[in-house]
Order: sequence, then structure tokens, then C-alpha cells
Amino acid sequence: MNHSNLNKKVYIHTFGCQMNVHDSEKIAGIFSSFGYEHTENIKDADVIIINTCGIRQKAEQKFYSELGRLKDLKDKTPHLKIAVAGCIAQQKGNALFERFPYVDFIFGPNNIDSVQNWIEDDRQKTNNHPIPPLSKRGFRTTALDDNPEYHTKHLPLKREGKGRAWVSVMYGCDNFCSYCVVPYTRGREKSRPVSDIINEIKDISKNGFKEITLLGQNVNSYGKGLSEKIDFPGLLKAIHDIYGIDRIRFVTSHPKDFSEKLIETARDLPKICEHIHLPIQAGSDKILSLMNRNYTYVKYKEKVEMLRHAIPEIAITTDIIVGFPGETDEDFQCTMNALKEIEFDGIFAFKYSKRPNTAAINLSGHINEKTKSERLSKVLDLQAEITYRKNTEFKGKTLEVLVEGVSETDKNKLTGRTRLNKVVNFYGDENHTGTLVIVKILETKQHSLFGELVQNSSS
Repeated sequence: MNHSNLNKKVYIHTFGCQMNVHDSEKIAGIFSSFGYEHTENIKDADVIIINTCGIRQKAEQKFYSELGRLKDLKDKTPHLKIAVAGCIAQQKGNALFERFPYVDFIFGPNNIDSVQNWIEDDRQKTNNHPIPPLSKRGFRTTALDDNPEYHTKHLPLKREGKGRAWVSVMYGCDNFCSYCVVPYTRGREKSRPVSDIINEIKDISKNGFKEITLLGQNVNSYGKGLSEKIDFPGLLKAIHDIYGIDRIRFVTSHPKDFSEKLIETARDLPKICEHIHLPIQAGSDKILSLMNRNYTYVKYKEKVEMLRHAIPEIAITTDIIVGFPGETDEDFQCTMNALKEIEFDGIFAFKYSKRPNTAAINLSGHINEKTKSERLSKVLDLQAEITYRKNTEFKGKTLEVLVEGVSETDKNKLTGRTRLNKVVNFYGDENHTGTLVIVKILETKQHSLFGELVQNSSS
């Protein structure tokens, strides 16, 4: 392993959502700016970063298993550094050092900029002192404090892929849903200045990206706290005219803040894709109240109907939590009825899991794992029928597809997404990656479409 300041390698393992993926792009960008090369082989790494997700217990257990496996590697590689990032890092803090004493650095989602100081400090310590035995090292440190100006900082980025890019428009969340740790791990809502967002997207366009996805825990509340008078529809209008960007998406939208103005903006701006992710979480008003979601099923359904009236071709996806404390058979049936009535294009469904600091832990009527598993299976089976039926409507149609690269499930095919966020696989040259093409759909499956390349849409 090369231990000079050049030719060092970093390995990054990311758990969780698109925001974590984008955070890892920032981490990778910082290491790249210090001359580190990214590696997919963990055994070649000088630094290992595990970027964690604390939303569900299953993700947390996967992280612990991954970190536990690194002990032997650390014992065999004296110069190896291990860092833990993300929501679990923020939650657990120094307790991770006690459980995993071979970890060197722990930093939270709002302290990614501290990685720069860590690299520099560690480099100086390594250059000025011989490497001591692992048991005697004192380089361990944390970056978990409040970082009130993080949303205004400009960090280098090493973006994944060629066609689409993530752009954070805000950080944190003020909603305090009773099951969710995000307000405790990512802090309160802070919107990025408009000029910073616009400049970032202009750079993205210059680098050939065709699609952007605007990220925030609740993008609908963008603008809160800014000195300039702007809301999320206003931001979309400001972004829309940036040359070279052909598609605009955004996640996530909270139903309570999903306004008629936003629907009209999505209808009127051609670059905004005809796909909305609008988490319902449950179909029972009682459960929605216990979740502190601040809407009823009727109010949610009204917004879906407004969307479909304004944009008839819209694809709507959602999140579902089953087995929330207090969920009776009748409550669960309300969720099943909601799936039948609304007919989402797709869902992300999960069993409720206890999360530290959240109000739901103290609710009565926690559901056993067997019942939660049974309910999850019923939800997934019902949605599978709905998704497959909706996908069959695309057979024989020609669709615009943004090519993302070689399919992970079939290396002989390319994969990409339509404006409605449908996954399309087809045979084609890998040089199409990052471009828009036209594909005729020949076959439909539950989770994807298969077609043949008709022509390039753009290059």
C-alpha cells in the first residue's frame, strides 16, 4: 500500500436514501481534491468511509455487520483509517468508539466539511510521527456539533453517473413525524441560497448532465428562513430556463405542504418530469394522526385527484409503513383500501421499526414482528398487481429514455428511465450513457419495461 500523499485510495460504502448518496458524492469530492483515488476494492483502500442510514433498524444492523467485518482488515493494515458518517454517526457519537475502538473518525451529515480538516490533520500527524501500534493511537476524533452555516458552504463533488445529478436545495426537517429520526440527525430546516443552487446547476449542465433531482426532506417548504422572498414553485421557475438541463425532478414532498400552486407549476413547466413521489405512509386517519403527519386520507386523496386532473399522465409513487403502534386490522385495511383506490405506480413499503428519540417509541400497542411481516407481504402483493397492470399500458409505445448505463441485472443491456420514472432496459451501445434516446416498448414486467432502441433523442 502506498502511503505517500499521492496515490492513496478511498473506499466509500453508502447506506440509505438519495440524500446519503449525494452526501457520499461530497465526501468523495473532498478526498479527490486531496489527491485520493476512489476504489471499489475495500482491501486496496487507505481510508474506508461508511455513510450510514438510521431510518430503519434493518439498515442499522447492516451497518454494524459491515463495520464489524473491518476489524481484521484494520489489524492487518496499520495505516488504514476508518470513518463513520451519516445518521447513525450523529445518533451514536462516541458510543461507536466504545463498541468499535478501531474507528478513527465519526462525523454527522451536517459536518461533511470537517473531512477536509481530518485529512489534513491526519496527514500532518502521519508525516511528523512514526505510526504507533493500533492500541496506542490517539488520532480518534468526532465532528457532530451544530454547524449552522453548513447549508451555505461550497464543497467539491465527485458525481456518480453521467446523465443525472443530485442537487440539495435544503437540509433538515421541521415536521417531527413520530417515527422519524431525521430532525434529530440532520437538524432543522435550512434552505440554500437561490444563487448557490442556480450556479451549481449551471455547472452541472456544462458537464453534460441532462437531468437534475432537487433534494430535501420536504422540498415544499423551501424558502423558509431565506432573506429573499421565494418559495419552491419560484425556485423551480428560476431553474427551468437553465440551458442544457432537459429534465427536472424533486424529492421529497410532504403532502401537508403540497400546494395547488406547486401542481400548477409542475403542469406549466415542460422540463418538470411527470412523476411525483408523495408519501402517504398509511390510509387510516387514526394512524396518520399518531404519526403526526398533519393530513387526513381524504385531504391526501384530494391532492392526488388535483394532480391527475392537471397532469393526466402523471406517475405517482409513495411510501407505506405497516405495523405502526396501535394499527388494528381495521386500520391496516384502510391502507389496503387506499392502495386500491389510488393505484400508485409504485411504492416503497416497510415494517415500522423503533428509532431512538422518536415519539412513537412511547406509544402503546406495538405490533409483533409476525403480524408486521404478514401485513407487509399483503401490501407488496397487492401493489405488485397494480404496478404490473399499469406497466402493461406502455406496451407498444415509444418513450424518451435517459440512459444511465449498463444494467446491473443483465450486462448485455442498457438501462435508463422515462420521464415517468419507469425503468427501461434495451440493447444498445454503452456510448449512449448519459444521452436521451427513444425506445419502443416490446415487453412489460412488474418492475421494468423492455424495448428496442428507435433513435437518439439528443446527445
